Amino acid sequence: MTRAPLVVASDNPGKLAELTELLDGLPYDLRPQSAFGLSTPEETGQTFADNALLKARHAHESTGHAAIADDSGLIVDALDGAPGVYSARYAGEDADAQANMTKLLTNMQGESRRQARFFCVIACILPGCKPILAEGAWEGRIADAPRGANGFGYDPVFFVPSENCTAAELPPEIKRKLSHRGRALAALRTGLAARAARAATDAEAQA
Repeated sequence: MTRAPLVVASDNPGKLAELTELLDGLPYDLRPQSAFGLSTPEETGQTFADNALLKARHAHESTGHAAIADDSGLIVDALDGAPGVYSARYAGEDADAQANMTKLLTNMQGESRRQARFFCVIACILPGCKPILAEGAWEGRIADAPRGANGFGYDPVFFVPSENCTAAELPPEIKRKLSHRGRALAALRTGLAARAARAATDAEAQA
């Protein structure tokens, strides 16, 4: 089977590994954008879908290959949806994960409404085709204090009621099944498989 290049519009090696595993078996050869000398453009969108499409289009238009990008973040009900699309820079443009968590917990002090969710949108652009968008959400609560060391970002303060632990306390294989990105990728995989099957059928019909 010929495997077409699929550019991953991210500089995160962990994300590339996760995408490669979850999309295994599809006729695509995932390659990081750095292999083409690209870097992530400024995320100026107002929604997760805006930013995912912006990054995927940049990679696709710069290389001519199929491209995939995601944008995700934490949505907290008591904070009117914040940090949302600003999750990675909640405490400032140069903030790290610890600073973002500290600001979140400070803003949640004394708040009884702890409901929150991680949300992810994945955009995939194939040459000559309309973009495919896939979404995934992961419901949980904001913990009172960080727990666990397995995750990244807000994982240590994202409590998962069904597992009675934070996302950072989950084994990686369980997290991949439950997470917002895992669910979005499962939906994307279905869409890509269906499109690949249609393309194969069309090719046979024209042979």
